[in-house]
Amino acid sequence: MLRDMFKKTYTRIDTKYREPERTVTADGEEPTIPQGLWRKCNKCGQPIYTEDVKNNYYICPKCKGYFRVHAYRRIEMVIDDGTFEEWDKEMEFVNPLSFPGYEKKMNATKEKTRLNEAIVTGKGRIHGQETVIGVCDARFFMSSMGHNVGEKIARAVERATAEKLPVIIFACSGGARMQEGLVSLMQMAKTSAALEKHHEAGQLFVSVFTDPTTGGVTASFAMLGDIILAEPMR
Repeated sequence: MLRDMFKKTYTRIDTKYREPERTVTADGEEPTIPQGLWRKCNKCGQPIYTEDVKNNYYICPKCKGYFRVHAYRRIEMVIDDGTFEEWDKEMEFVNPLSFPGYEKKMNATKEKTRLNEAIVTGKGRIHGQETVIGVCDARFFMSSMGHNVGEKIARAVERATAEKLPVIIFACSGGARMQEGLVSLMQMAKTSAALEKHHEAGQLFVSVFTDPTTGGVTASFAMLGDIILAEPMR
């Protein structure tokens, strides 16, 4: 019995998961596929033309699974062309706990995503109706809610209250940002307080859950919507 526990085992790999054989053109060179031409669906694993993904509003045409959508692309899909006005695009970096390596990682993330923070906020029109919108982007620290994220949401909601406008927030977050500790947790109360005042003023808040929406946001602003919508999760 003990001898069998350390016995080598082998698993037969199904041929459908093997890499396809490389083809060679008549001149003896391998054909090259332009970068970005294909997207792989994380739900069904099938390759899809990137253009087909965009034309189908980031829904897999084969299994109907949803792709994650970047913040500015989401705004393009929702807001009327040429009407979006971004708010608080540049905010000063804060490291309240002097967390080692945080600033370096933050700068690397900014460079990679071309975002200043994990959420984009602003004002635009949807079918002519002026609306305040916030869109989280999971590429930026999994859209965790640090000080600047909470501040951007609170400011956007407060301006919406003052201008008597509805608010739509596309949540995509795992919760608090570990590098900011307790300061990050305080953003839950700050965003909730701003939305409570918005509600008392009789204004509409629509909360949209996108993949992934978990943790602190569901304990704060994400669950406070007058209307709550959700995309299918992976």
